Amino acid sequence: NLHLVESGGGSVQAGGSLRLSCAASGVVYDTYQMGWFRQAPGKEREGAALIDSDVSGGSTSYVDSVKGRFTISKDNTDHTLYLQMNGLKPEDTAIYYCAVGHALDIVAVANPYGYWGQGTQVTVSS
Repeated sequence: NLHLVESGGGSVQAGGSLRLSCAASGVVYDTYQMGWFRQAPGKEREGAALIDSDVSGGSTSYVDSVKGRFTISKDNTDHTLYLQMNGLKPEDTAIYYCAVGHALDIVAVANPYGYWGQGTQVTVSS
């Protein structure tokens, strides 16, 4: 089993920055993909960023709405996933969830048989 705990959320003004963290405890396989999803009030969950497994090269991908503003990274020494968010906009306001699994899809918003964190709130005011 894997336990994921997000932190780093908060309230910022438009144009500001936040760095989210996700600490993974348990068995973290080097075949796992890791990613960030978000869910705004009254909307469905959507993907944001993904980092591929180490054995697949660790490439990153982003949805268009965050491309160029968000950066996903991870530290394998302590199994922590990060999301650096710059140039935040009010439409980025959402609960941000960390996800780990073997078949993450940030476009289809899927993480079959994977793991989810409990979420951290990000609020961006105009």
